[in-house]
Amino acid sequence: MTDFPAIFNFDDSNSDTGGKSAAFYRLPSPNGDTFFHKPSGRYSDGLVVLDFLAEKLGLPFLSVYLNSMGTNFRHGANFANGWSTIQPLDARIFEGGFSPIYLDIQLLQFEQFKARTEELYIEGASSYIRNFQAVETLSQHGARAFWIHNMGPIGWLPYTIVYNPPKPGNMDKNGCIMSHNEVAQEFNRQLKDRVVSQLRLRLTDAVFTYVDIYSVKFTLISEAKKHGFTDRLGYCCGHYGEDYRLQCGKKGIVNGSEVFGAKCSNPSNYISWDGIHYSHAANQWVANKIIEGSFSNPPISITQAYHL
Repeated sequence: MTDFPAIFNFDDSNSDTGGKSAAFYRLPSPNGDTFFHKPSGRYSDGLVVLDFLAEKLGLPFLSVYLNSMGTNFRHGANFANGWSTIQPLDARIFEGGFSPIYLDIQLLQFEQFKARTEELYIEGASSYIRNFQAVETLSQHGARAFWIHNMGPIGWLPYTIVYNPPKPGNMDKNGCIMSHNEVAQEFNRQLKDRVVSQLRLRLTDAVFTYVDIYSVKFTLISEAKKHGFTDRLGYCCGHYGEDYRLQCGKKGIVNGSEVFGAKCSNPSNYISWDGIHYSHAANQWVANKIIEGSFSNPPISITQAYHL
């Protein structure tokens, strides 16, 4: 148990706990089946990393801002929305299936949430610039402890490997697409050096914990069997081929026949749940590494961050 009173989360499908389901359509089973035994709005068979972090801090799972049913914002709110982006959507991005609830919209939702909360109490640019703006906006509203997670190894995603098979010389020992991972690593270097370091200089009354999610996840991928994951590059739910995409929990036509995107019988053996997102078991492993702080800068546990 710590002294953190609340968590406010801004992100995409990696930590969406029901935002896209509330705004657009409910994610179908078998999403959520391992932990909730029903769809939960999460792109996983169970919990996402954010859920495990909230549990560690002694807080309930975050209520989704857009969810009108059974919400409790006493301990924070989740503004994440599946397939959202940092940059505003244009027609091309929207047609690609991305959510119109991008980062700036999530910030506007937070500002409206805070304003309405205060009313109730009284009555009873570029990606880097946008990162700055988002954090400074939250700081102006009283936020003081920030966890900034970098980009994971996108060259490992099974979905990506299916549709972008690595060419000779562009595959590492884990089967990942090296050039994709190099892009993620360069982004992470600039995020740390150009964004986080400047935020620490400009907002001296706030604490910034930079979490190296890339290294956490790459360690898990590299040591998959050691940690009980027997299928490093496979995925549990749905199916992707050269000329078809059968998403988890949905029906599609494959070779002239209607097929359902069912789950495997042993989700805990897989790092990937649906070719893009992580399984409940993998999320738990990743969350434990975040909690202990060995991949964080400064290298402190999540429970110590408040006391800084």
